[in-house]
Amino acid sequence: MLGVKLDQVSDSVSGQTVVDPKGYLTDLNSITPQSTGDINDVKKARLLLKSVITTNPSHAPGWIASARLEEVTGHIQKARNIVMQGCDACPKNEDVWLEATRLQPDDQAKAVIAQSIRQLPQSVKLWIKATELETEVSAKRSVLRKALEQIPTSVRVWKAAIELEEVEDAKILLNRAVECCPLSVELWLALGRLESYENARKVLNKARENIPTDRLIWITASKLEESQENLHMVPKIIERALSSLQANLVEINRDQWITDAEECENSGSVHTAQAIIHAVISIGVEDEDRLDQWVEDAESCTAHEAYQCARAIHAHMLKVFPSKKNVWLRAAYFEKSHGSRQQLEELLQKAVAHCPKAEVLWLMGAKSKWLSGDVPAARSILALAFQANPNSEEIWLAAVKLESESGEFERARRLLEKARSSAGTGRVMMKSAKLEWVLKDLTKARELLEEALEKHPDFAKLWMMRGQLEEERGDIAVARDIYNRGVKKIPNSVPIWLLLSRLEERNNNITKARSILENARHKNLQTPELWLEAVRVEVRGEKKSIGMGLMAKALQECPSSGILWAEAIFMELRPQRKTKSVDALKKCEHDAHVLLAVAKLFWTERKISKGREWFQRAIKIDPDLGDTWAYFYKFEQQHGTEAQQEAVRKRCNVAEPRHGEAWCAVSKDMKNWQKHTDQLLPLVANSLPIPM
Repeated sequence: MLGVKLDQVSDSVSGQTVVDPKGYLTDLNSITPQSTGDINDVKKARLLLKSVITTNPSHAPGWIASARLEEVTGHIQKARNIVMQGCDACPKNEDVWLEATRLQPDDQAKAVIAQSIRQLPQSVKLWIKATELETEVSAKRSVLRKALEQIPTSVRVWKAAIELEEVEDAKILLNRAVECCPLSVELWLALGRLESYENARKVLNKARENIPTDRLIWITASKLEESQENLHMVPKIIERALSSLQANLVEINRDQWITDAEECENSGSVHTAQAIIHAVISIGVEDEDRLDQWVEDAESCTAHEAYQCARAIHAHMLKVFPSKKNVWLRAAYFEKSHGSRQQLEELLQKAVAHCPKAEVLWLMGAKSKWLSGDVPAARSILALAFQANPNSEEIWLAAVKLESESGEFERARRLLEKARSSAGTGRVMMKSAKLEWVLKDLTKARELLEEALEKHPDFAKLWMMRGQLEEERGDIAVARDIYNRGVKKIPNSVPIWLLLSRLEERNNNITKARSILENARHKNLQTPELWLEAVRVEVRGEKKSIGMGLMAKALQECPSSGILWAEAIFMELRPQRKTKSVDALKKCEHDAHVLLAVAKLFWTERKISKGREWFQRAIKIDPDLGDTWAYFYKFEQQHGTEAQQEAVRKRCNVAEPRHGEAWCAVSKDMKNWQKHTDQLLPLVANSLPIPM
């Protein structure tokens, strides 16, 4: 075929081809390849379709299929002839006329469509097609005017005609359109949008008279009043809408109305959105299911970023359940995430009035004031909290924290003295000792810890602080004795075992450290932290092979421990890490430590976008893990922009992480005890090594 074609177009005089090689190759793409099998299939299809149109010539799909077969095989003229025969055979079928118009060249298509309209003057599709064939706006208008003379009740034709007009002409057309199509909500609403306020009200009233069963007209009326600042009318209109629709036997679909409210909020009609929520939130909900259903609705609205709708749902819940602490808490957390500080503080004032025994609400209010720099207001809130909750440990400690972080150490000391006399719990004693330690009065801190251990011998943190205090004083033997007494008293306290082991390791008693950890594992079975420390002791002692063996045993005993799998990934040589990470994800798919390890793995391979994606996943799984935030921040420092670094800092401040090995090591350092999250993040990030 190629040879024959080239011969035909070659220059017979000079013997040189006049074919453009690039153009010829492009033309070849349009040739339908036909193998023997294809040709046979086409012949069979042609015979079959010929049989269809011969036996039943009034069957339009047969003519269309036959024409398309010829079009596909490249016989476009034959296809046109067949479809025109179809038009003669089925003159009252609009599909065959549309197919004929499509196949004809532009100049002939207009003649075909004109012929079709003579046969089917009531066909909307044909009139619309005729409009599309015109290129001039005036010609399109002319076609549509003729169409409206034939089918004045077609909403589609009216819409097409209105779209071509300017505002004033569109109004005239719409007025005529709603007369001809009084049941079209779209046309009524379009007219209402174009009219002035007074005329729009009249239009919407007429629309309601003609279509009493449509909710959108009522919602538009409410939005209209809101736009004119007639806010008192908004809830009245929505209430009338529901009663009118129910009177006309329209079922109120609660979910549909909530979706409408979200759309109203997105379009800026906040009061209409809230009025809809208040009106429909209780419809069709059983009394015992109300709270769960409303919580689900609020979460759904928040997920759709319809925060005003969610706020309205929370307000309704608080109205119905004013004494439920959890409802207030949920609303407060919503305002903290999506509202302003003022909205949060106003809500918390109402909350403590209704639930004065809810310590957490008082503390949130005090913290909000403190973060805004209003320390006296925070003090007054805590004073009121004391009156409502005398001898509350949480409120005592919050007051101490407020004073100490404001630099009022004497006030903090006096508060702690009062707290020890009225609520001498282990935590209060511990905080008292910590304050003295921070202020470098180690003797006083030691006395307080001794007193605390006599009263609360089962409080593990007291033993830990007592031992660490002796370590700081340099008295290793006393520290060792305290830790040993601690593990005898509280054998299931893993942190004390770890402190004792590390004490021995720092003093080069590696064998002793091993035996301590082994003893701890016997008393605390399936404890990943103890296995991890044992592995690290061997790695730090440059006995990685023993560490690998211990890790294998650890994973057998604790197969779903994320911290062990995360460590195991980076113990492997580079080529094996990927395989190990796959095994880790199979066992701990939703563990933040494993996701963090995978993110670091991509970081080492310089797969920046994938690394960032896995950091995001790890944060989503556990936003309280400070190590993830610190590594993510360090990653952005190395590979991200300043905007990306700032985004991580902001999100970290909102999350306020409190856990993580590196995070706790820095945050619990006495030098950093007053630092906030945004100050700690860079410190922790700088303390971390870049993954290798």
